[in-house]
This record gives sequence, structure tokens and C-alpha cells, in this order.
Amino acid sequence: MSPESTGQNEHYLRVFRRGFRTWRGNRPFWAGLFTMVGGLPIAYFPYANMHLGNVTLAMSTTAGAGSLIIGILLITLGLTMWFHHIVRVFAGVAAILLALISIPVANIGGFLIGFLFSLLGGALSISWAPGEPKPAAAHDGAQGEAFKDAGSGTQEPEPEFQSAASVPQQQQPQQYDTTAEVEGGRHRGQ
Repeated sequence: MSPESTGQNEHYLRVFRRGFRTWRGNRPFWAGLFTMVGGLPIAYFPYANMHLGNVTLAMSTTAGAGSLIIGILLITLGLTMWFHHIVRVFAGVAAILLALISIPVANIGGFLIGFLFSLLGGALSISWAPGEPKPAAAHDGAQGEAFKDAGSGTQEPEPEFQSAASVPQQQQPQQYDTTAEVEGGRHRGQ
């Protein structure tokens, strides 16, 4: 075993961190986190009691059940963004609508803390799009061609992008049966 190989000697925390980064990169992680963090104060504040010395201040409202439902739905939508990211647009729109509904129902949206976090999480969920990796061979070839004459100093390097007209298109196989054309348009049974 050479000293350069790191596969077997890696610490388990490093392996876990790398796996978590991969998992986090494939889904709207921050959108789900902000949505769940926004749901917590919306659900908590209507049931909380604040103690100031000997004085107990209850912040419960008549719509406490509505606040609890909105908070739990926001937490559920945040988990949906994490574990079922295909419906991220629906979850984002629902999170924004629930955040807006929480303003009149749940103590001004959890004293604006829950409202702002839920609104931000919903917007991030709608705007998130999965990345598409570039093929390594095509990227390396484009770099090599772009700087082939750069050493002479007379020409500037070409840009790395290619227009759609310069990329050769692959021909698609025919999708229909060509036997009728070969036999002069007659059916085989004739």
C-alpha cells in the first residue's frame, strides 16, 4: 500500500462529510432548511409563555391551532424539499403561500422571523435547479483548441463556448418502417 492512497486510512468523519456534501449538492438543501426554521417559530409562539420575573406573559391567540398546522406544514414542506426534490416547485409555492397566510393567523408570522425564513426558503426552492455535469473529454478538448495559438502572441485565444451551429448533430435513426417504400408502396401481404 502506497502512502498516497487514502481510501482505507480516511477518518470516518471525513467520509461522512464528503457523503453529506454530495447529498446536499443534489437537492435544495438551504431551501428546505430555511423553510423548516421558518416553521418552528410560527408553530411555537402561540403556545409559548414568557416569564418576566413573577409575571407570566401568554402569547396564545384564538388561532393557535391554525398556527400549529401552518408550522407543521412548513416543516413538512422543508423535509419534502430535502427528500423528494422533484416536487420542489410545488413545495416552494406552498411554502410562500403558507408564509403569507401566517401573517394574519400566527402572531404576524411568528413575529416576522418565521415569515421571512419561510418566504426565503420557498423562493430558494423555486429557483433551485439541478446541475448537469460537463463531459470531461469535451471540456479538455475545447481548452486545448482555445489556446493552441496563444503562445505565439499574435492571436487571442478563442472563447471556450461553442455555438449551436458549430456543434455537429448526431443523426437519429428512422422511427418508421421502411419496408413499404422498398416494395414500391405495396403491403407485404399483396
